[in-house]
Amino acid sequence: MSHELLILRHAKSDWDAGVGDFKRPLAKRGNRDAPRVGEWLYREGLVPDLVISSPAQRARQTTEKVCKSMDYKKKKIQWNDGVYAADAPKLLRLLRRCPPEARTVLLVGHNPGLEDLVRYLAGDEVDEQRDGKLLPTATLARLEIPADWNALAAGCAQLIAITRPRNLVD
Repeated sequence: MSHELLILRHAKSDWDAGVGDFKRPLAKRGNRDAPRVGEWLYREGLVPDLVISSPAQRARQTTEKVCKSMDYKKKKIQWNDGVYAADAPKLLRLLRRCPPEARTVLLVGHNPGLEDLVRYLAGDEVDEQRDGKLLPTATLARLEIPADWNALAAGCAQLIAITRPRNLVD
């Protein structure tokens, strides 16, 4: 039986906040989009068994808002410093350590690492978007992956969908 990997780029951040990259908070649009993503995941029955997130402020706020909308307990979130500014190989090493009982995992982080990870796992199944952005802010990639987290390899996943916040119906 397969597992699912949900890859979510953090919601829109506030570039005018006057703080460093790690401490940059969500913008107004990000504060609106993040709960919508969580509500959609909940309605679709995609509440994860495990949530792993970058601890950067914009990712943290995104994760907390998404999880609150799914009724996923905040204390169960795994904040992982390794997700911040991670490339695809680093993210793969992190995912390979997921417990076998975690059938659905939500990974919240940053580009370009997340986009590179989706392209690596899904291979030729990834259709490039017209705007050139595979995962703009608050966009979710849903992949079916092997049941063994250690079996993650190039082209092993089936891309089920890429869902952008503007396409979510309230």
